[in-house]
Amino acid sequence: MPAMETKAPEATEAGEIGFQSRRSSISEDKRPSEESKTPTDEILYAAGVGLRADDPFLPCLTLRMWVIGIGFCLIGSGVNTLYTFRLPSVTLSQSAIQFLAYPLGKAWEFVVPDWGLTVCGVRHSLNPGPFNYKENILIYILANLSYLTRLSADVLTEQRVFYGANTGWGFEITITLATILFGFSLAGFGRSLVVDPKSLVWPGVLANTALNAALHPVGKEDETEAKWKSSRYKFFLIAFSAAFVWYWFPDFIFPALGYFTWVCWIAPRNPVVNQIFGMKSGIGLLPFTFDWAEIAYIGSPLVVPTWAILNTLASVVFWIYIVTPAIYYTNTWLSAYLPIQSNSIYDNTGSTYNVSRVINKKDGFVFEPEKYEEYSHIYLPVTYALNAFGLCFACISSLFVWMFLEKRHEIAQAFRESQLPALFGRKTDARPNLQPQYKDVPMWWYGASFLVSLGLGIFACEFYPVQLRWYGVFFAMFVSAVFYLPLAWVYATTNMKVQIDIFCRVVAGYIWEGKVLANIWFFDLGYISGIKALSFAQDLKLGIYSNIPPRYLFLVQIVGLIMGTLGQVSVLNWALGHIPDICSLTAKNGFTCPYSRTHFNTSMVWGALGPRRFFADGTLYRDLLWFFLIGAILPVIVYAMKKTWPNQRWLEKIHIPLFLGGLNYIPPASGTNYGSWVIVGLIFGLWIKKKSRGWWRRYNFVLSSAMDCATAIAGIIIFFAVFYTGAADKFSWWGTTVHENTCDWDSCTYKTVKKGQTFGP
Repeated sequence: MPAMETKAPEATEAGEIGFQSRRSSISEDKRPSEESKTPTDEILYAAGVGLRADDPFLPCLTLRMWVIGIGFCLIGSGVNTLYTFRLPSVTLSQSAIQFLAYPLGKAWEFVVPDWGLTVCGVRHSLNPGPFNYKENILIYILANLSYLTRLSADVLTEQRVFYGANTGWGFEITITLATILFGFSLAGFGRSLVVDPKSLVWPGVLANTALNAALHPVGKEDETEAKWKSSRYKFFLIAFSAAFVWYWFPDFIFPALGYFTWVCWIAPRNPVVNQIFGMKSGIGLLPFTFDWAEIAYIGSPLVVPTWAILNTLASVVFWIYIVTPAIYYTNTWLSAYLPIQSNSIYDNTGSTYNVSRVINKKDGFVFEPEKYEEYSHIYLPVTYALNAFGLCFACISSLFVWMFLEKRHEIAQAFRESQLPALFGRKTDARPNLQPQYKDVPMWWYGASFLVSLGLGIFACEFYPVQLRWYGVFFAMFVSAVFYLPLAWVYATTNMKVQIDIFCRVVAGYIWEGKVLANIWFFDLGYISGIKALSFAQDLKLGIYSNIPPRYLFLVQIVGLIMGTLGQVSVLNWALGHIPDICSLTAKNGFTCPYSRTHFNTSMVWGALGPRRFFADGTLYRDLLWFFLIGAILPVIVYAMKKTWPNQRWLEKIHIPLFLGGLNYIPPASGTNYGSWVIVGLIFGLWIKKKSRGWWRRYNFVLSSAMDCATAIAGIIIFFAVFYTGAADKFSWWGTTVHENTCDWDSCTYKTVKKGQTFGP
C-alpha cells in the first residue's frame, strides 16, 4: 500500500518531530564552484559531502532504522569481539554494516505494509516510505558502537585468561559501560572544540559519506567528470565484487600472497634475511602484500592526507628500518637473544616469560620481588621496547609542546566560539550554527551521562576485587580528559591515533606498585575511555556531514553503546568457554589473543615489576626515559625552523606527534603493514590524484569503502564456512605453507642461548 502524505509540521518543530513526516528528500546541487573550491572543499566533495540540501522532514528515527540498527549492533559487537582474539583480525567493519543495511532497508521499503496509527496529529507507520540516507547513516552509527567494545574486550580477556581473575558478568558489564559512557561524555563536552571547527575534517568518516552518496544518489553527477561514465554506485559494486572474490586467495587459497615475504622463501633458514625481510617476526624491509586486510591493518590508506602518510613513511624508515636493526645487531638491551619483532616478553633463556612464577594469585595478584630475582628479569624485543615504550614516551611529551607552539591560536579561537566560556560567565564569539534547523543537545545531558559513568566505575572497582579504589577512578578519568584534546586534534586531521597508554601504565605503576589488576583498570578508564571518545566525536562529525538532528544522534548513540556492551560481554564469555586452546600460542585459526597478550605484557612490566624497578639506576631500559626529552625538544626545533624559513612549504607538513606516535600498532603489526599502507596511500594520494584528478574525486573514497566492505564480509564468510567448520583442515599445498617454513614464521633470533644457560640475570 503506498505511503500516505501527512501535513508537514511547522518549521520551528521540524527538528523535533520531522522524523514522523512522509515528505520526500530535497535534491539540490551544492557543489562548490571551481573558483571558490579549497582543498578541503575538494576532499569533502569527493567524499560526497554537500551534494544535497538538507530536508529536516526526512524520516530518521523509524522503526525500520531501530530494528536493522540494533540487529547489526548486536551482530557487529559479537563478530568484532570474536575477531579480537584472532590474528590476522578481520572485523565486520562499519562500512560493511552500512552497505549491508541498504538492501535490508530497501527490502523493508517494498515488503512491509504501510500500517500505522496517528498520535497527536502525527502518523507513525511500519513503513515510512523510501529508505533514505539518514536512516542508513544512523544504522551505521548504531552498529559503530559495537566496534567500540573491542578494546574493553582485550582488557577483560587479559584479566580473565592471562591473570586468571574471573570477576563475572556483573563486573564485565559495569566496567565496560563506565568506560564507554565516559568516552561518550568527553565527546559531548568537547564537541565545540574538536567537532564543530570546519578545519577539522575527520578523514575517517569520508569513506562512509562517499558510500552513502553512492547508495543514495541525488540528481545528476558532476558534468565536469563526464569522462568517467560509471556512477559511484556502479563503481562500488564492481570494486566490491572484485575485492570479495580476490580476498579468498590471500585468506584461504593462497595465504602466501598475504605473507608475501619472497626473499625469506629463497633463504628460509637464514636468521638475518628473515629478520630484515620477514613479516611475522621481521621488520618487513620490502613491504609487499596482496592482502587488503594487511594493507589496511591500521586503517584504509585511501582516506589519509598525503602529508600524514609522508610523516608516517619518515617514521617507518627512521625508527623501523634504520634504528631498530642498529639496536638489535649491536645487542643493545640484550635484544639479539630475542626475536627482532614480537609482542611477547621473555625471560633470560629466551623463552616466553612465565608470569605465574612471580605473581601470588592467592594473595590478591601481588608481585613477589623475591621470586622475580630467583626466576628472571623481564626482557623486551627491540620493536616492543622502542615503539611501545620509547616512542610512546616521546609522543606524550611532544603532544603538549606541539599544541602550545603550533595550535594554541586555533584552539583559543575554537574555545572563544564555543559554549564553554559562558559556563565561566564570559562572553563568547558566536560561531555560526552548523545545523540551525535543529535543536542542540543540552550540555546537561552529557553531564548526566558522566555522572552515570562515574557511579558505575566506582561501583565496579569498589564492589569487585580489582585493586583499584574510588579515587583511582576519579584520577583515571581526569587523565583521560586532559589528553583528549591533543589526541582529538591529531586524529581529526590525520585519521591516526597516537597512544598515551604507557603514561597511564607508569602512573598506575607508581601509585599501585605490584598490583597488576589496578594497573589494567586504571589503563582502561584513563586511556581506553579517551579512545572511545574519539570514535564518538567522529560520529558527531558524520552527523553534521549527513544532516542528522543532534538529539536523534544522542539517542542513537546511547542505545548503541548499551546494546554493544551486552553483545560484547555475551560473546566474550562464549568464546573463552568454547574455542579450544583460545589465547594459547598453539590455538587453531589464529585465536592467540594478540592484543590481550600485548596488554598483558605491558601490565606485567608496569603493574607487576613497576616503573621504580624498571627504570632504577643501572637497569637495562633506563635510557628509554631520554625519549621524554626527545619528544619535548623536537617540536621546538621544527617550530624554530618554520619561523626561520617561513616560505618552505614542506616544513609546514612536518608533524612531530605523528612522526613519534604513528607506529603505535607495532607490535603486533610490522614494517610490512606500515610500508604497504604507505605505498598504496601514496599511489592514490599522489600519483593517481595528479594523473587523473577527476577519477580520484569521483571514485577514491568509494573504492576505499568497497575494499573495506568486501574484505570484511569475505573474511567472515570464509571463517565460518571454511575454517570454523573444519572444511579447510586437509587443504594444503605450497602456497599455504611456504611462508610458514621460514625463520620469520619461527621467530628465529640473531644470538642463541645454549640449553641450561642464560644471557642475563
